[in-house]
Amino acid sequence: MRVTVFASGSSGNCLLLSGGGTNILIDAGISLRRLSEQLGQCYLSLQDIGGVLITHEHSDHIMGLKTLLRHSDCPILAPRTLSARLCGMLPEIDERLRVVPVGESVRLGALSIRAFHTPHDTDESVGYRVGCGEALFALATDMGCVTDEIRENLRGCGTVLIEANHDEEMLRFGPYPIYLKRRILSERGHLSNDCCAALARELAESGTRTIILGHLSRQNNTPAVARRTVAAALEGTEVRLLCAPEFGCMEVAVEEKTCSR
Repeated sequence: MRVTVFASGSSGNCLLLSGGGTNILIDAGISLRRLSEQLGQCYLSLQDIGGVLITHEHSDHIMGLKTLLRHSDCPILAPRTLSARLCGMLPEIDERLRVVPVGESVRLGALSIRAFHTPHDTDESVGYRVGCGEALFALATDMGCVTDEIRENLRGCGTVLIEANHDEEMLRFGPYPIYLKRRILSERGHLSNDCCAALARELAESGTRTIILGHLSRQNNTPAVARRTVAAALEGTEVRLLCAPEFGCMEVAVEEKTCSR
């Protein structure tokens, strides 16, 4: 299985997961033109996409979905409450939606998929754990804190993408208005570099071998700052640490799951 990040950040989020002949997207927060170009770099087209998993309804995760629906007949997968929100926003999505019960595994081609809740300022926000054979990948972004449910679903995955949204000092002394700072710092906001670092250490000790930092704030973080903070927590481990591009095409092979220490 491989993961290819097309975009990760407040301007758009979308990644491709491929395994066993099945290709799926997680989120559709980029334009159809950009998505088609990025798929082309992977020698794929829209017709090769077997499904789209949606994490939540904020625009940076679904702004390309309406156009995608007109050019692809693939199913859209989301948990129940989020599915209802999506139907209210995009009535044409109704017949294409496939509800994913949170905490239960469902199959999409060769891939096994499980959704889990993430604490964010929306009615329902989720991350996904995806397996293909012995390879396990998980994504968890847009979360104000790390819950036991998140830990349980990330544990044992060979490769994970987790949020390193902001440096707290940059955010507190930056130009954002107070209400926005409070939203980001809340337990239903976004994860700081320090909290991400603590989670990364836990994952390293559970067998994760590649950690991808995602959803970095353009105003309140930099890849160098995020990497430095998380790398310090991973000192002494063999974990490969990467930083997802805000826009680009970063491909990573997903390792097979390993035993927890």
